[in-house]
Amino acid sequence: MVKIRLQRAGKKKAPFYHIVVADSKSPRDGKIIEQIGTYDPMTKPSTIVLNEEKVAQWIKNGAKPTETVKKLIENAAK
Repeated sequence: MVKIRLQRAGKKKAPFYHIVVADSKSPRDGKIIEQIGTYDPMTKPSTIVLNEEKVAQWIKNGAKPTETVKKLIENAAK
């Protein structure tokens, strides 16, 4: 099963996340299929950059976003 989820990057105590499409069995920071955005929680307000066309295409093809990514997609649409 394919999931849209966060992949952690950045230093200790300074997280930065890539929003990626990956197989649900691969590890969090393991092999990915495609990177479709970024999320930086350290800025005020948080910065969310998404390629909305690719997000829509992957969801249409059956990829399931995690709860956190689902909230980020909703916030980015506002």
